[in-house]
Amino acid sequence: MDQTSHEPMPSDDDPRTCARCGTVTTGTPPTWTYSVENGHNRYYCEPCARENIRAIEGRLDSAWW
Repeated sequence: MDQTSHEPMPSDDDPRTCARCGTVTTGTPPTWTYSVENGHNRYYCEPCARENIRAIEGRLDSAWW
């Protein structure tokens, strides 16, 4: 994996905010989606991830296919 994140990974006790709708939760629920976009950590709640899964996966670099 050649991608590196410029932000440190938050601990499991840190609050998470959905990058799309702003829902906040403590820790990372197993149903949330995690993505690194332009060096930034992004989290998406389950409803946002389900509604936008094609767009999320469509942005993957071809090396991941």
